[in-house]
Amino acid sequence: MYAIIETGGKQYRVEKGDVIDVELIDAKNAGDKVEFKNVLFLNTGSTVKIGSPHVAKSAVQAEFVEESRGPKVVAFKYKRRKPNRRKVGHRQHYSRVKITEIIG
Repeated sequence: MYAIIETGGKQYRVEKGDVIDVELIDAKNAGDKVEFKNVLFLNTGSTVKIGSPHVAKSAVQAEFVEESRGPKVVAFKYKRRKPNRRKVGHRQHYSRVKITEIIG
């Protein structure tokens, strides 16, 4: 059984027990319950439900694990033959969640 959910403007294929990194969500402590209601696709093994745009009466429940940071991305601006250089680094914050149940 798996589902495709939408959160933070991105889509994720999740199964029970998966640990995924999603855009930062409002969860403070490890073990907090999180529910994703934007389920786009649901496969139960025997039936398939496709939402338009979301599947009715379905949700994915997860547990907040920790807040983490992604890899460093370097933006470097440069103009040739001129003393014009600018280097900026960025690390995106993510929330790590563990999928506990798929309802639908």
